[in-house]
Amino acid sequence: MKDATKAAKVRAAAGHPIIDADGHLVELGPVLDDELLACLEESGGRDLRDRYLAGMVKPFDTSTALSDRGDPRVREKWLAMPSWWGWQTRNVRDRATAHLPRLLYERLDEMGIDFTLLYPSTVLALLDLDDVELGAALARGANRWLAGIFRPYRDRIAVGGIVPMSNPRVAIAELEYAVRELGMKTVVVTGYARRRLGGDQFRLDTFGLDSEYDYDPFWAKCIELGVAPLSHSSHLHARPTRSISNYVYNHIGALAASHESLAKSLFLGGVTRRFPALRFGFLEGGVAWACSLYADLVGHWSKRNCVNILDLDPDRLDVGELMRYMERYGDGAVLSRLGRIRDFFSRPAARPAMLDEFARAEIRRPEDIRDLFVPNLYFGCEADDPLVAWAFNGRVNPMGARLRAMMGSDISHWDVPDMTEPVADAYGLVERGLISEEDFREFTFLNPVRLHAGMNPRLFEGTICERAVAQALAKGIE
Repeated sequence: MKDATKAAKVRAAAGHPIIDADGHLVELGPVLDDELLACLEESGGRDLRDRYLAGMVKPFDTSTALSDRGDPRVREKWLAMPSWWGWQTRNVRDRATAHLPRLLYERLDEMGIDFTLLYPSTVLALLDLDDVELGAALARGANRWLAGIFRPYRDRIAVGGIVPMSNPRVAIAELEYAVRELGMKTVVVTGYARRRLGGDQFRLDTFGLDSEYDYDPFWAKCIELGVAPLSHSSHLHARPTRSISNYVYNHIGALAASHESLAKSLFLGGVTRRFPALRFGFLEGGVAWACSLYADLVGHWSKRNCVNILDLDPDRLDVGELMRYMERYGDGAVLSRLGRIRDFFSRPAARPAMLDEFARAEIRRPEDIRDLFVPNLYFGCEADDPLVAWAFNGRVNPMGARLRAMMGSDISHWDVPDMTEPVADAYGLVERGLISEEDFREFTFLNPVRLHAGMNPRLFEGTICERAVAQALAKGIE
């Protein structure tokens, strides 16, 4: 293997398949445009087609997204600065690979990847549409096209469909079409739905707490079809702290912020309690946010559970005893206002109807948090992210938890200058002593299997990984 890439050498020495939990293609705009327009005319006629052409939301092309930053609307609406450099230009072979499925397929061994779970790039923008009918039709067209161009390569590539989530009925319909009609095995959902509050004001509905709709039928359908929903959403354009001039400012933490909002909503909304078989993935935001969230949930419950919260109940304050301290230790300003101070502390508490904010998740002990968080939630990480080590550090994570981080190559996107580097970068974490060989096995093989085969044990049948996955499942990797 003298001339093999380092990634190929890592794979040869690994003793297990390398599964890429989050690779990407970059859609060829002229081809995609024709497919979308044809599908719109087929499903809704020229009216739907013209509605799309007249709208602002299109497949996101970083090359032209910058537009005119001198436009007064940028400052009036505080429009977040986008990138203009999303795709590779120096490495033309990699750029071609981002667009051409057959070239990607031929290069997987060179990249050290046995199997890649691949997701689109530009059409992810179509998930953020207020127009439910148009969003559904666009998702249908995108999924039909994606399934078709990757159908010959299913033994090593599973391309994910897109499922709009603004309405659970529409989400279920597109999920069923993608899985039953197109044979897709994975789907990307948006991490939120915009709900208009009047004028330009909106909130983000995260499908768990305080949701506009009941999304339980959608989660049930995911389980029925054996598909793990995956979020690839960002708060880049929605955060109040966005910048109109600096994309780096906007990008850092944008995915993690979106993922954390969604994960909190699903967990505290009781989704993982009601659907213990559901596996949910958060792609490209790393895992450090999840380690922090997990520790925060444990910490908050320990001090604010349904028993301990009563120690903070204002109505339980012994005002008489408190006033004795005021009389003994208060200065002149206090002593001259004792009556008003007593009235201040005697006011009845504005008690909420639900005192136990963990009630939907039915948390009775800290282990319940671990058992509803760790096996249900999965986190796609950049291959060179050193904070991956935190996920596997049971000495730091409460109750010795090992969170389920997965290597996402992110091939085709700007942060991968060479497609042969991600697997080598991931193994670099072992070489630097940040994770162990067993951690690497979980990161690059077992955790993607737990996520996807945990929902559908037959998902890897007919793929290059079939035998290794079957052996892992037979050993009870859960």
